[in-house]
Amino acid sequence: KYCCLLTTALPSLVYPGLTIRSNHRRSLHAGVVRIFHPGKMHAPRSRMTSEDYFIAQGRGVDEIQDKKNLYSFNCMDWFLLPPATGSMMAKVAKAAKGHFMGDPSYVYEHIEISRQGDREEQLVTKVNEESRLAVTIHQIEEEVAVIPRGAFIKSPQDLVQINRSFCGLSESEARKLDNFLHCREPKNLKKRSILEMGDYNPAIDFLEVLSDDIPKGENSQSCFINVIRSNLWPYGVLQICCV
Repeated sequence: KYCCLLTTALPSLVYPGLTIRSNHRRSLHAGVVRIFHPGKMHAPRSRMTSEDYFIAQGRGVDEIQDKKNLYSFNCMDWFLLPPATGSMMAKVAKAAKGHFMGDPSYVYEHIEISRQGDREEQLVTKVNEESRLAVTIHQIEEEVAVIPRGAFIKSPQDLVQINRSFCGLSESEARKLDNFLHCREPKNLKKRSILEMGDYNPAIDFLEVLSDDIPKGENSQSCFINVIRSNLWPYGVLQICCV
């Protein structure tokens, strides 16, 4: 099942201009099935940075909270990325500059000089590339990950899970950004008017809607080829299959 899902997902990379060589495709098929236990994780998504990091993501019982990211250089040997914490993000924002080096142990360094009277003190911030990669993946996931309305459902146990009864959006529904949600913890849920409450369902309407993004235009939509593309991260693309 996992190989089949991965096979159908890889052609989606062609639209933003990415390709994966045939030897990497074969390695991905073997590698992702080996690292994710079918009973514990859903089929991972793979992305590649300019420095040839392959990223796989697995999800557990909660689609929002229970995520694990791994990276690889050859699609066979995988390494677990640490979770992105607030302190890690602050260090990366301060110290990490320029392109990825392709070495997880590479250390970025930022030096600040603090003067107090006649005394000078150096404040050194260090962070390695593995932490930078973890933060970058977290930021991309926060800003780009999108699901159609109804694809996830909140259980009575307050777990976000795949909605097994979801059969996709109709063509008319897929043309509206109102029917697509950010796949992340809500940051600023917009209060709905009485008119908007008519179609409201708390079991599926617990995430932020793309049409409420500020500033407007963070995501663009092409109705002719059923594609939603992030304008913040140009390689973030959602291809839509209408029913």
